[in-house]
Amino acid sequence: MKTILIQLDTDPHPSTFDRVVAIDAGAEELFSYGGVTPDNVTGLVHGAMFTRGPGDLKNTAIFIGGSQVEAGEALLKKVTKLFFGPIRVSVMMDSNGSNTTAAAAVRAAARHLDPGHTTAVILGGTGPVGHRAAQILASLGATVHVSSRSKDRAEATCAAIRKVVPEGKVSPCGLGDEALAALEGAQFVIAAGAAGVEFFDEATWSRSKALQVAIDLNAVAPAGLGGIGITDKAVSKDGTIRYGAIGVGGTKMKIHRAAVQKLFESNDAILDTAAIYEIAKTL
Repeated sequence: MKTILIQLDTDPHPSTFDRVVAIDAGAEELFSYGGVTPDNVTGLVHGAMFTRGPGDLKNTAIFIGGSQVEAGEALLKKVTKLFFGPIRVSVMMDSNGSNTTAAAAVRAAARHLDPGHTTAVILGGTGPVGHRAAQILASLGATVHVSSRSKDRAEATCAAIRKVVPEGKVSPCGLGDEALAALEGAQFVIAAGAAGVEFFDEATWSRSKALQVAIDLNAVAPAGLGGIGITDKAVSKDGTIRYGAIGVGGTKMKIHRAAVQKLFESNDAILDTAAIYEIAKTL
């Protein structure tokens, strides 16, 4: 029996990136749908649930993608509500690559420090990747400063993380001097802001004596942290290990492929932020 991955994309056109990764991960058949919303998804999910017997449903799975993470999360919530008893299929949500990229960034840092005993600053922490990186770190026991231009948005992100990780040590942080003050006592920083935004030049951020690992996830110049090259991978400079977007990208791709493969091991997996990080830990 062939494995079938059903791609539900919230954008009008299903992502070609996600389609290529699905094929490379071993999906034998790929059904791709764009413009999917909670209002029109029911028939697609029922088609996945009711065409194979319970013992064969592990060969069908759903991947939720698209550029808007909130739309993907709403779709995941609706999809899982449609399941009942053993009549269900595994589902993965990775809108905008948020979960796999965040997992890859934390795993990169974990090669050089213990994330559970770390103070981290997430610049652009209210964005899709920054939010999820902060959530993963909080779940591991790190102290996390979520930095944003809007302190209110940073607090809202911290509140959302606390709902998932009640014991999470997360706090909101502004940019500029407030973020620099947080960096003074941090061992780890991730820049996960919008394309083309430089948070600090190299001379400014590298003044922190505590920093051990700095990761910049911006693939479009300028870097969010000046001086980090897009292809940097475990580059040591001035006492800090540096990673650029492509330097983290290889690990992100491995996680993405492994997660798609995981979907076909059972019919009841729900691969969200926490579950995808657990997969990342095995690689």
